[in-house]
Amino acid sequence: MKQRIVPGLLALAAIAVTAAPTLAENRSGAGYISPFVGGYTFDGAQHLKTRPTFGLRGGYNLDKNWAAELLFGYVPTKQSRGQGNDADAYRYGLDVLYNFMPDSALVPFLAVGGGASTIDHSEGVSDEHEQYVNYGGGLKYFLTDNFALRGDVRHIYMLGPENHNFEYTVGLNYLFGGERPAPAKVAAPPEPPKAVEPPPPAPAPKKEIAPPPPPPAPAPKDTDGDGVIDDLDKCPDTPAGVKVDSVGCPLDTDKDGVYDYLDKCPGTPAGVKVDSVGCPLDTDGDGVYDYLDKCPDTPKDLAVDAKGCPERICITLGVQFDTDKAVVKPQYNDEIKKAADFLKEYPDATAVIEGHTDSVGSDAYNQKLSERRAKAVMKYLVDKFGISAKRLSAKGFGESKPIADNATEEGRYKNRRVVAVIDCGMKKR
Repeated sequence: MKQRIVPGLLALAAIAVTAAPTLAENRSGAGYISPFVGGYTFDGAQHLKTRPTFGLRGGYNLDKNWAAELLFGYVPTKQSRGQGNDADAYRYGLDVLYNFMPDSALVPFLAVGGGASTIDHSEGVSDEHEQYVNYGGGLKYFLTDNFALRGDVRHIYMLGPENHNFEYTVGLNYLFGGERPAPAKVAAPPEPPKAVEPPPPAPAPKKEIAPPPPPPAPAPKDTDGDGVIDDLDKCPDTPAGVKVDSVGCPLDTDKDGVYDYLDKCPGTPAGVKVDSVGCPLDTDGDGVYDYLDKCPDTPKDLAVDAKGCPERICITLGVQFDTDKAVVKPQYNDEIKKAADFLKEYPDATAVIEGHTDSVGSDAYNQKLSERRAKAVMKYLVDKFGISAKRLSAKGFGESKPIADNATEEGRYKNRRVVAVIDCGMKKR
C-alpha cells in the first residue's frame, strides 16, 4: 500500500507546483483533505515494532486561524517479542488546530485532540482497544492557493496503560471552497450616444373584443394514490400503503438501494454492499456478513468466531511414571484414548511426545529414560489406537525441564511425566 500512496502524493505535488500561481493563504471557510505517510513509534511496554503509517486527514477552517479535522491512520506492525506475529494498528480521532501567519505561504500550526486506537493481533494476543489524547504541531507550505505541502509531529498519550507513542508524517493538503479575496472591479466604458428616432405614428384605435373565459383546469391526478400527483411523481406505480418521499418514490432509509418496504435488513451501514432484499453479503455462508468477516473464504464445514475466522480446538495429554520406569500404567488408557480420538477426528493434526524425569540418577541415564518414556507413549498410540507413526515424534528432555521441586517426593512424582504437544485443528460445524 505504501508503494501506491507515496507515488500518488508525489504526483499530486507535481501537479500543484505546475498549476497557475495565485494568492496562497490559509482561507477561512475552506474544507480540506490531506493524505499522509510517515512513521509510528510504539511505547516499549506495548512490544510492537516501529513501522510506517499512512492515512487521511479531513477538516474545515473555522476561520483563518482555527480549524478542526478528523483523521484515520493505519500502521501494519509486528510484535517485538515471541514469534513476531503480525498486528494491525488503527487510529481515528479529532484534532483542533491553531494556524499562525495564515496570510503567508508558510503556515506553522499547533494541534491538540484525542480519539481511539485499536490494535488487531493476528494470533496469540487479545485485541486492544484504547482511548488517547495527543498534542503536537507542524508546518504547511502553500504551493498554490489550493495545494500545500504538510508535515506533522504528534505525541500520543494512551489513557489505558500509560503508554507514550509518537507519530511523524508528511503529506499533501488540498483546500477547496472558502473565502477568496474579491477581484478589483474594472469600470465598463461608457456606451456611445444613440441616435434619436422620431416615434412612429400612433395606430388607429381598434375595437377590442373580449376573449371567452378559459375552461376550468382539470383536477390533478394521483394514479397510485401515494399523495404525490402524477405530474410530480417519479415513481408512478408505488404499491398501496408504502411511504414515499416528496417525489413519490418509496423511502430507502439506509441508502442501500433497496426500498424500505422490501428491505429485510433496514439498518445496513452506509457503503456496505447488499443483496436483492437489502441484507449485507455473506459470500462464504458462515453467518458473518462480508463487511465484518476477517476471513472471507472460510470453508463451509468449519465453525467460525464473531469475526468469521475458523475456531481452533486443542487438546493436551499428560502421563505419569513410577521411579526408573518407562511402562505406561493402565490407569492412563482413557487419557491416551482422548488424544487418539482427537487425532482421528483431525487427520491433519500432529503430535510431539515429550518425555521427562526427576533428578534421581545421572543426567545421561535420565536422558535415556525420558526418551524411553516418550517412545512408550508413542508406541501405545500406534499399537492400541492405530495412530500413524508418521504423525508422531518422540523426544526426551531428561531432568532439564522440571515442573515441580525435585527436593520432595510429590515434586519428583510430578516431574516423572510424559506430555504430548498436539497442534490445534479447525473446529467443525
